[in-house]
Amino acid sequence: MGKIIAVANQKGGVGKTTTAINLSAALAMSGKKILLVDADPQGNATSGAGVVRATGRKSLYHALISKESVRELVVPTEIESLWVLPSDKNLAGIEIEFADLDDRANVLKSILHPIRDYFHYIIIDCPPSLGILTVNGLTAADSLLVPIQCEYFALEGVTELFETLARLKRELNPNLTIEGLLLTMYDERTNLSTAVAKDLRDFYGHKVLKTVIPRNVRLAEAPSFGKPILLYDPKSRGAESYQELAKEILSHG
Repeated sequence: MGKIIAVANQKGGVGKTTTAINLSAALAMSGKKILLVDADPQGNATSGAGVVRATGRKSLYHALISKESVRELVVPTEIESLWVLPSDKNLAGIEIEFADLDDRANVLKSILHPIRDYFHYIIIDCPPSLGILTVNGLTAADSLLVPIQCEYFALEGVTELFETLARLKRELNPNLTIEGLLLTMYDERTNLSTAVAKDLRDFYGHKVLKTVIPRNVRLAEAPSFGKPILLYDPKSRGAESYQELAKEILSHG
């Protein structure tokens, strides 16, 4: 049975979508079958993985609203064993459309469950908020991967996320575990990055992953070319760091 990992942080600009795209690509290039689920109405994971936006194409929205089969909606990518369940702007209306649903937190789980055996990993890119789409992602997931930018405000955000997580585990998904806290945009030349990394490791211990994602120009450029970093510049530090992350995730089983 495939493992479902939600990539989430209610704070924006922390490298969440970059991590979802490039972890998915690195796992796929290591020989695993991967589905990247773009649950963010902005659709950046869809385009960043190389799936061209197309009017009229069905998306995660149609699966959530009309329960259309995910098998019919996934889109192949340039990487042979990586597929994307695309997003579109209609997802922004899910909050309202789900308002009267009794079991609204479990909709994503119900549509992913029938196909999880086909993939080794399903990676969900959640929106930068704690709304219904993120709640659906965390309810569907086996584990949570939290990208954290190396700055002081990030520390406050993690505390808030863990409070939400505790409530969600009690009420919706008691088996949800922490895949890890991932330090992103790390700049070893600054005291700030070093200090934040130390504080997080001191406070959260083994929950903080060994892999650190550096601040890297090539990593920032890759989405504008619609390519994961491993296709755009496989020899860059950014590409190497996501390969390391994939190895670390694989070691968790």
